[in-house]
Amino acid sequence: MAQSSIVMPPYSNPPQVRSLAEILPDESLLMMGAGPVPIPEAVARANSVVINHLGRTMSTIVDQVKSMARYVFQTESEWVLGVAGPGSAAMEMAICNLVEPGQTVLSVNNGFFSQRMAEMSRRLGAQVQVFDVPNHQTASVQEIERQIELHRPDCVTIVQGETSNTVFNRELPAIAKAAKKHGCLVIVDAVCTLSTMPLEMDAWMLDAVITGGQKGLSSIPGVSLIAFSNEAWRRISERKTPNTHWCLDAKLAENFWHKGSYHYTAPVSGVLALHEALRLVCAETLPTRFERHARCSSALQHSMEAMGLSLFAVPQARLNSVVGITVPTGLTGAAICTHISDRYHVEISGSFGLPIVRVGQMGEQCREHNLFRTVHALGSTLRDLGAKVDLPIGMAALESSLQSRPIPS
Repeated sequence: MAQSSIVMPPYSNPPQVRSLAEILPDESLLMMGAGPVPIPEAVARANSVVINHLGRTMSTIVDQVKSMARYVFQTESEWVLGVAGPGSAAMEMAICNLVEPGQTVLSVNNGFFSQRMAEMSRRLGAQVQVFDVPNHQTASVQEIERQIELHRPDCVTIVQGETSNTVFNRELPAIAKAAKKHGCLVIVDAVCTLSTMPLEMDAWMLDAVITGGQKGLSSIPGVSLIAFSNEAWRRISERKTPNTHWCLDAKLAENFWHKGSYHYTAPVSGVLALHEALRLVCAETLPTRFERHARCSSALQHSMEAMGLSLFAVPQARLNSVVGITVPTGLTGAAICTHISDRYHVEISGSFGLPIVRVGQMGEQCREHNLFRTVHALGSTLRDLGAKVDLPIGMAALESSLQSRPIPS
């Protein structure tokens, strides 16, 4: 028998690694941070299926995803697309298709994620004017309109909810109306708000709305959604310079999402998971879902305050979908997050340089049993770490708040 002439390189021995069963904790972690969130069983099952990404079955699924997404975005626009990437990829898709070099962008900056839209615009060669909204506050329509009149931007970027500091831009509808009066396109980050609170794309005259799968929709991370208005799509079709992004070029993405042809290999399992997540939203209906989120978030907030803790955002600027809790004196957010995970198997989030921890109230997080476990775990963690909190009063306030606002029938 002939001897093999293949010479094995010195790095040919495979690494010795542990299996996931050895790495993951014995008890599943309850995901109660700012995302990703727990996923329903139907979404998990869909995420285990692979089909032909250009076949007839996928075509039917894509059509239904777009139809359901239009309901969730509250738009009749044809231009709904999926994005193979996180919410930030959908954000970049909106920016790179609607912003051209030399154009002026007014970026309303409430925090970490709204600043990201400014940075994306800057990298495209736009002239970016940033309007910084102080922490704890919501953007004011009067202030934003003055900035629009001063800078005459082509686009305005704004978050509906700033995940990083839990601030809600409650005046978004009026801000969008003011921007449209001056001929601006309006790009909105609804990553942590879509399906958790009202957003009416057409009625509010929004031109691009982006969201991630892993938050309010309770789908998997890595597959996102974007919706463009007809006016935005016209701008995309008439743009003078080629898009510098190939994967995120909306006109190329149209091939798969609207023509049933090839752009790149779609994240098949992720699209199926997104289908099931949207189906569950539609089955629940938006009004019922909004009430569930408001009810659970309000109960959590009352519970935290009854326990003796302070909430970061003032009530009129407070986001329902992510609740920010000021870290008690002498503790750190990192210590709290580590202890509650290791000891009580509940995951919450720290923040981006702010003295807060964040508890998510998005999609499957907003269930009574999750709230009771999370409040108990957080209160116990704080007591374990030496903070003075009244956990029994906090638990009682949670129950009282939930009972005073019955579950919608």
